Amino acid sequence: MMDKTLLDILCCPITRLPLEILDDARLQALNAAIRGGKLQNNGDEAVAEEWSEALVSRDGRLVYPVQDGIPILLEEESISWNRVAD
Repeated sequence: MMDKTLLDILCCPITRLPLEILDDARLQALNAAIRGGKLQNNGDEAVAEEWSEALVSRDGRLVYPVQDGIPILLEEESISWNRVAD
């Protein structure tokens, strides 16, 4: 699980907006899109493995994976939420 102290100081490297933990409903929608096999990250690579935790920018546009409690804040690893919603 993501450390709350770390979360308080993180921001989206693209928008510079604060990040928050992606809620369960949106995480389930994200994982459903991954299971569908057509979701790509912003590096145009297929996302094959479901995410157990993620961070989202406050405006809801960009989602970043968290792996073993470590946020992966690389633009190419992020997913634009509009790709999930499509």
